[in-house]
Order: sequence, then structure tokens, then C-alpha cells
Amino acid sequence: MSEADDSAAFAPPPFDAEAALVQLRRSLRELKLTERSSGFELRGKRVIEVMLADGSVSVRLARRLMNTPEWDPQTIRSGADQRKLLDEVRRRLERWLRED
Repeated sequence: MSEADDSAAFAPPPFDAEAALVQLRRSLRELKLTERSSGFELRGKRVIEVMLADGSVSVRLARRLMNTPEWDPQTIRSGADQRKLLDEVRRRLERWLRED
């Protein structure tokens, strides 16, 4: 087996943005966020918005728990990006619940 064969055997599957969006929405609901159209809320305040965009998932994550939040944009193009986003959402949720 040559090096080319080795790298092809371990290549990750192509990123499926639609499946990732379904999984992301499920994970956000498991974090007790309320889904409203393309976004999720905590106590009636929008904290995250998710949508498909050119083979990736476009995300806007609130910096603080506010009625009109400032947004941090992110783009999910891989499973690793998705895991990092969920970790960040968990950190911010903990902070928001502590501050409230």
C-alpha cells in the first residue's frame, strides 16, 4: 500500500451541512433552548441563529443575554467546528445563568 492509498483510506467524509444543521438544532434543544424559526432563545431572549449557507452552516451567537444582542458570527464547515460551537454555547449559557 502506498502513501496515497493510506491518506485516501483515512480521509474524513465530506461535510453534510443539512445533516449538521439538524444535529445542531437537536443539540441546542437538549441544552434547554427554545427554538423559534431560525433561532433559539433563553428566557425569551434570542441567543443563537442558525441557517444553511453555501454548503456550510452560518451561525450568529449572542455575546450577552440581551433583548437586542451583539452577535459573534461563525461558520460551521466540519464536525470539529460544530463541536467547538457547542462547547462555546455551553460556556456562554453557564455564564448567562450565573449572571442572571
